[in-house]
Amino acid sequence: MAKQTDAIELQKNFALLIDGKLVETENFLRVINPATEKVFAHCPVADQTHLNTSVSAARRALDAWSSKSYEERAGYIQQLAILLREHKDFLASLLTQEQGKPLSQSVAEIDRGASQSEGIAGIEIPIEALVDDEERYIELQYRPLGVVGIITPWNAPVNLALGPLVSALYTGNTIILKPSPYTPLTTLKMGELMREIFPAGVINFLAGGDELGHEMTKHPEINKISFTGSVETGKKVMASAAGTLKRVTLELGGNDPAIILEDVDPEAIAKKIFFAAFVNSGQVCMAVKRIYAHEEIYEELCSALAKEAKNAKYGNGLDPENHLGPIQNKMQFNKVVGILEDTKKIGARFLSGGTLPDMPGYFFPPTLVTDIDEDSRLVREEQFGPIVPILKYKDVEDAIRRANDTPYGLSGSVWSNDRERATKIAKRLRVGTAWVNQHRATSAYVPFGGAKESGIGRQYSILGLKGYMEPEVLSVVK
Repeated sequence: MAKQTDAIELQKNFALLIDGKLVETENFLRVINPATEKVFAHCPVADQTHLNTSVSAARRALDAWSSKSYEERAGYIQQLAILLREHKDFLASLLTQEQGKPLSQSVAEIDRGASQSEGIAGIEIPIEALVDDEERYIELQYRPLGVVGIITPWNAPVNLALGPLVSALYTGNTIILKPSPYTPLTTLKMGELMREIFPAGVINFLAGGDELGHEMTKHPEINKISFTGSVETGKKVMASAAGTLKRVTLELGGNDPAIILEDVDPEAIAKKIFFAAFVNSGQVCMAVKRIYAHEEIYEELCSALAKEAKNAKYGNGLDPENHLGPIQNKMQFNKVVGILEDTKKIGARFLSGGTLPDMPGYFFPPTLVTDIDEDSRLVREEQFGPIVPILKYKDVEDAIRRANDTPYGLSGSVWSNDRERATKIAKRLRVGTAWVNQHRATSAYVPFGGAKESGIGRQYSILGLKGYMEPEVLSVVK
């Protein structure tokens, strides 16, 4: 476990990246370790002048960068992936201190980010010939949008930065990236490392609060915003971006259902279901957030999941014995505690957790709840924390109706020994991604994003990459 003196040393080592230069500022953010509730680092804060300077630098760098071939830009991204792997131990330790997740999961996040980056940079975006006859040739080509503003959240700051960053760079755009003020440090360090690779102005990393994000969304010289975060904030981003008709990709919240059919072996799937619900202490947009279990296996599944919850150790993420870390920040902790208190008031039954530990940190034990009404906050809202309801159903049609009865539509899953039957049910979920006998399975080659209020546009795959480009028709008379 890192000593406090080690963390204090980190205070001196952070800077913004603007036009290839590391920039320090007089104003700073206090970054709190959620496992201790103590400030362990200071982070520089960008103002309007820093933003304008970054945008100007990104625009100056745009022509040279966009004129490079896909293969040339992919070469830069390959170097980025190598650099991330070379520095992953340091980055993972820093990520755990600012975000809270177990160190092994921080390492996995960086490894996955590197692999996803390589995957994205291996996707071909061909010119599409629409008509080629004796009279006309018409093709559909794609060109970069320009300067892309990227605003990322605090739950997976490495992965959720690299996806849009690499997509924007590979397609020929230049970028301004702003991480969450709760978890800015690992992102700024990645920017410092990337400075060794990318030409000045191509990448710019700024840190700041909501005001900086708002200035990015309305800035007239930023052509697109990629935002990952809550539905409420996503709506504000879209409204602000509308003033300049910016393109937007919004990856927003979810309330993912998992429908468990009666033919499963509860003991066999419990570990997978539990991990899909509680990884990163439930702070994952596509985590399982509602479990619908058939009445024939309901009690057995409840027992199997409760066993997993009681065996899951939680505590400081730097301790390798812990499976779960804290909730990342006080605001989110208070929200989840509020849902817990409301759940207690309505008389729901707790299979695990439900009592907060008397210890420093924003710790919340893995909590499973049954005998709860469909209209409760825990079922209707995105809890984004380690408290999950298990709901009983008798008829699968009822389960499908209840699963779809939500303004969210990010993802969902169906679990069964009958793959064909489960697939038919999964196709009826009104979500961006429906899985069968799995959850949270993503790939650089597969589009990901939400239906309904869970987002607009897609990340990853050729579909996601085209979202960072302007389609342009070329029509020639022969």
